[in-house]
Amino acid sequence: MQKGYFNSDNYHTPEKHAYSFIEKLRHNRMYFTLKYAGIVLRTRKEAIRKLYDTKAWTDSSFEILKFIERTGGIFHITGMENITKSIGSVLFIGNHMSTLETMILPCIIGPHKELTFVVKESLVKHPLFGDVMKSRNPIVVGRTDPRKDLEAVMNGGVELLENGISIAIFPQSTRNVEFKPEEFNSLGVKLAKKAGVDVVPIALKTDFWGNGKVIRELGPMDSKKHIYIKFGEPFPVRGNGKEENQKIIEFIQASLKDWNQK
Repeated sequence: MQKGYFNSDNYHTPEKHAYSFIEKLRHNRMYFTLKYAGIVLRTRKEAIRKLYDTKAWTDSSFEILKFIERTGGIFHITGMENITKSIGSVLFIGNHMSTLETMILPCIIGPHKELTFVVKESLVKHPLFGDVMKSRNPIVVGRTDPRKDLEAVMNGGVELLENGISIAIFPQSTRNVEFKPEEFNSLGVKLAKKAGVDVVPIALKTDFWGNGKVIRELGPMDSKKHIYIKFGEPFPVRGNGKEENQKIIEFIQASLKDWNQK
């Protein structure tokens, strides 16, 4: 008999077969979908019962991050020191590529700054995610009337920022794997200017999590695509904000170009 035939590398015990099956299951889309759905349903109940506070939000966000890693997602998060460089509340402004950033940013930012989002009206009315999102006291925009959206963001945003709550805003009208500067409006920098707070730009490459055909938030996972999140240096907004908005655009473009070359 060949020496070493029964070593641990080539002797397939039932335990090893079971372990292999579990590992394959973890990289399966269905595994993540079931785990994710479980978290969503649990947090929805907590939100309805008024038990879903900031800690619960960051904890559930971290749960999702860990499940993404188990499904094959590889995170590259840089510039986290920039989250806390500015004292008090700030405005986080970034591109919007997938559902992933909405789910993951709370556990990255939340432990350092109280946070909420500017979200579309359809999200707070969503049968699964609506109660959770409403519990975070977001700024709601319709994305159909720019004037009304500006009023909602300016009025609600200034009040939140003055109360020490930072805001994350994605100026693009919808999620898109392709970054289009012409769709990146200056609503965020206008709010930062009015409230007198710093902007922290965020560049995101999160196309690991695709859009679903039936439920957009439950799309396929592509482990070949690494997940990149980069926080830029905070800065104040002066003048009319055009230069600052362009600065954010260039930060995102440079980051995406760098990541696409890897």
